[in-house]
Amino acid sequence: MKNLLILTAAAAVVLPAAAQAAPANIVVVDRERVYGECTACRAAQTQLQTQATALQSRQAALAAPLKTEGQSLQTAVDALKGAQPGPALQARITAFQTRQQTGAQELQRMQQSLQSSQANVVRQIDAKLDPIYSQVMAQKGANLALDVNATLAHGTALDVTNDVLAALNAALPSVSVTPAPAAATQGR
Repeated sequence: MKNLLILTAAAAVVLPAAAQAAPANIVVVDRERVYGECTACRAAQTQLQTQATALQSRQAALAAPLKTEGQSLQTAVDALKGAQPGPALQARITAFQTRQQTGAQELQRMQQSLQSSQANVVRQIDAKLDPIYSQVMAQKGANLALDVNATLAHGTALDVTNDVLAALNAALPSVSVTPAPAAATQGR
């Protein structure tokens, strides 16, 4: 019991002193702005948008003939009024289903490639940003960095977004807009 009282008394003296020894020096960063305005981010976004547009175009190119053929097959099946389709019609239906599956698989591969490319871009940017945050914090004498969206309110003097952007643009002028390497995707 005596030891517990001594520990409690020591903690009462040490904890307030420790809390006073390291005041919080905070900076805030607008990460959305960083990801939207950095030079490499803008270039990557343009390339990713081109890939997304190509995906949409390919989807439309695959859908149009499949829709027409599907309607033709449906009309032929409806004309049978419940009777089983003959071998020729059954072969057309099977070929149509195969084209549908092949098209869906192609679109899925394209979508996965696009998502992997997006993840790779973010991975490259994050790899450069982490040390930049520490560097800017050290320059500003800060011991805590927060995203601007994690604050209720803050003074503009705490915002170091411009410093982070300048450092990121210097450290990372461009990124590779390709699917993530296999090793990077396995770690996720």
